[in-house]
Formats: sequence, structure tokens, C-alpha cells
Amino acid sequence: MSTRALGFGAIAESYERFRPGYPAELADTVLTYAGRPLRTALEIGAGTGKATRLFAGRGVAVTATEPDAAMLTELRRTVPAGVRAVRAAFEDLRPGETYGLVYAAAALHWTRPEGRWSRVAALLEPGGVFASFGGPFRPADPAVEESVRAARAPFLEDDEVPSPDGTAPDEEMQWPGTELLRSGLFTDVRQSVVERRLTMGASDYVGYLSTVSAYLQLPQPRRRQAYEAIARALPGTVGVVADITVHLARRSDRQDR
Repeated sequence: MSTRALGFGAIAESYERFRPGYPAELADTVLTYAGRPLRTALEIGAGTGKATRLFAGRGVAVTATEPDAAMLTELRRTVPAGVRAVRAAFEDLRPGETYGLVYAAAALHWTRPEGRWSRVAALLEPGGVFASFGGPFRPADPAVEESVRAARAPFLEDDEVPSPDGTAPDEEMQWPGTELLRSGLFTDVRQSVVERRLTMGASDYVGYLSTVSAYLQLPQPRRRQAYEAIARALPGTVGVVADITVHLARRSDRQDR
């Protein structure tokens, strides 16, 4: 994983407090796509265990991997006892044990592109499922969104992670679906959206921003100034668009022939 991906440990407690969990509909989407019971799963970049808890709660035996020690400590504090937590970057995982499901929750873009898909395929059982999910987090009111953008502008032009393969936002298939299709290692590549709307106080919205990597790259004084400017631009209660884009694919059996 990139050096930037390892910067979350300093805010592990904030990450757990301010990042929303994942809805049951997301697990339904993945498990329905699988079409068979998923008994084991490997999670890439598990963070504090937001998605870990979702799948472990469905009876899946999850091996949660996370390279940052502080994040892993927070994960171990919050997940069920049956979760196996391993300190490891995705690139350090060695083929051997395979899983019915390999998934990444807002973490895949931190992995190195070289050998990404052959490594995922090697970690999957024949016919196993890969899932990646994440999405934007922005004010639902366009006027509030514009006020936040204007307040952020002196510090950051944008706070979202760009598409790793340069796919334009208006393309029908987004990353990582684009790479999954090109890899030749997967079949039945699908993209869907789980709609999600949240309501939170202004301080919690700024708390969420305090866990976003773009702000964490700013020098600490500038970071604080950015949060203060955005807080002044927010109403007391903020409606949020937090849709989850889900990409699903199945390991092709052709590689076993």
C-alpha cells in the first residue's frame, strides 16, 4: 500500500467515531450476487472494522488485514472475537489459503496496481467472489455543497480520491470495474449503487473530514484552518449523500485449466 495510506493510524479513534458504518443492504447485495453461502472472507485494508463487522455479523469467518498498527488495535477492540485480525499490507499477502470472498471497503485505491488482480484471483477459491465498495460523502443541499467547496478552496482544490485508472466520472463503468474487465481473470463484472442518505450535526461532518486523506496531507495549522472555515460554512444540521458504489466479480475458472 502507498505511504499515504499508512497515515490513518494517527486518527484511528476519530475514524471509528466519525466514519459511518455500512448498511445491511450492502451485505445483501454481495451475498445475493455470490449465489451460495460464503463461509470465509479476506478483507483488504480493514481499517477499524466497519465492513468487518457487517460480514462477520452474517456468519462469515473474516480474516481482516490492515497494515497500520493503530488502526488494527482499534479494529480488534470493536470486532467480534471470531474475526482473525492480521497486520499486513495487501502486497505482503502470499498465496496459499483461499477464500470464498475477497473484499475491500474504501481501501482498494491504496493498493499498488502492479499485480493487483492476479493477487486477488490467487486469494480466491475457484468461482470465488471479489467485492469493492465505497463512494462520495457530500452535502445533499447543492447550496451547502457550494459553500463547503468555497470554504475549502484556499486549502484544497478537491478532497476526493481521483479514479486510479483515469476513468472519467461520466463513464458508465467506473473503476475498479474497468480494470476487472480488462484483467481477463474475472467474469460477471457488475456495478450497482446502494443509495444512502445521512443526517448529522456540523461538528460530526467536520469530524468526518478529519479522517479524509486529502486533509491529512496538509500541515497541521493549515488543516485546522480548513476545518474551521468549513465549519463556519455549514448549517447546524447537514444532510449528506453517502451512496455506496459496489463492484462485484467472480473468479474465472479458465485460469484453472
